[in-house]
Amino acid sequence: MEEVKQLVADIRKGNIKPVYFLMGDEPYYIDKIAAYIEHNILSEEEKGFNQMVLYGRDVSVEEVVSNAKRYPMMAERQVVILKEAQDLSRTIEKFENYVENPQPTTVLVICYKYKTIDKRKKLYKALKKCDALFESKKLYDNQVPDWIRRVLAGKKYSISVKASQMLVEFLGTDLGRINNELEKLQIILPEGTEITPEIIEENIGISKDYNNFELRKAIGNKDVVKATRIINYFAQNPKDNPLVVTVSLLHNFFTQLLQYHGLSDHSKKSVASTLKINPFFVGEYQVAAKNYPMKKVSSVISHLREVDVQGKGVGANLSQADLLKELLIKIMS
Repeated sequence: MEEVKQLVADIRKGNIKPVYFLMGDEPYYIDKIAAYIEHNILSEEEKGFNQMVLYGRDVSVEEVVSNAKRYPMMAERQVVILKEAQDLSRTIEKFENYVENPQPTTVLVICYKYKTIDKRKKLYKALKKCDALFESKKLYDNQVPDWIRRVLAGKKYSISVKASQMLVEFLGTDLGRINNELEKLQIILPEGTEITPEIIEENIGISKDYNNFELRKAIGNKDVVKATRIINYFAQNPKDNPLVVTVSLLHNFFTQLLQYHGLSDHSKKSVASTLKINPFFVGEYQVAAKNYPMKKVSSVISHLREVDVQGKGVGANLSQADLLKELLIKIMS
C-alpha cells in the first residue's frame, strides 16, 4: 500500500514515467493505479485525441507499441492503457525493445493481472532497470483485517475487530469485493462511524451470531449448544455457508492451535507474532489449548481432512448438513 501511495504521489508531483507495468495476483491495486492514471494525467480536453484504452484480447503487442510511438496532438503527452494484458502472455516479451527505448511523450500503462512475468527473461530485467514495474501481491488472510482498518481510517471511519473478521470470512481476501461492500456502507453511514457486527449484519447480510468466526469460538470453548445452533443454521443456509469454507477455516484454526502447543513462550505478543493473528484473538487460542490437548488437536485435523475429501464427493455420500453434524461430534467428543 505504501508503494501505491508513493507512485500516486510521484504522479501528482509531475514525476511521470513513460512505462508502468502493473502485474500480480491481486487485481485491486492494478485497477486502482490504472484508473488514477486514466483520470488524472490528461485534462478532459486533451483526452479526446491523446488517451486510448486497449484490451489484450483485441490487439497485438505490435499494435500497442505502434500506438505508443505516436506523438501527442496539442498536448504535452499521450496516455495508452493496455488492460487485460495477460491475454498477450505468449508474446508479452516483445515489449522489451519498447521498454528499453520508450517514447518520452507517451505514458504506457500495461495491466497484467492474476499472474507475473518470468523474472528470468529480458523484459523483467528491462522493467526493473527503468523502475517501471509494480507487483501487486495477494494479501494473506491475517493481513486483510488491517488493510480494511487502514482503508476505512483514510476515509474517516473505523471498524471493530469482529466486524472486519466477519468481512474476511464472508468475502475472503478479494480486496475488490471487500472494497465494494465498504463503499456501500460509506454511502449510508456518516463519517466518524464505527462499523460494527450489527451494521455488517443489517447492511451486508452476514449474520453476526451464525458465522464461521462464532463457530470457531464456540468449538474452542467447547460450547456444544452454541456450536450445534450454528451448524444447524449452516445446514439450513448451505449456499451462504459452504462446507469447504467452514472446513478450511477450522483446519487453519486447529493447525495454528498445534503450533500454539509447540511454543515455549505463550505470552500474548509471542503468540500473536508466531501465529500471525491479531492480539485480540490470542485469548481464544489460550482457552482452546486447555480444551484440546496436542494429541486431540492432531486427531481433529485428521477428521477435518476426511470431511474435506467427503465434501468433495469422495467416499461417504452424506449431505453437507450430515457431514457438519458428524464433524462436530468428532471434534467435541
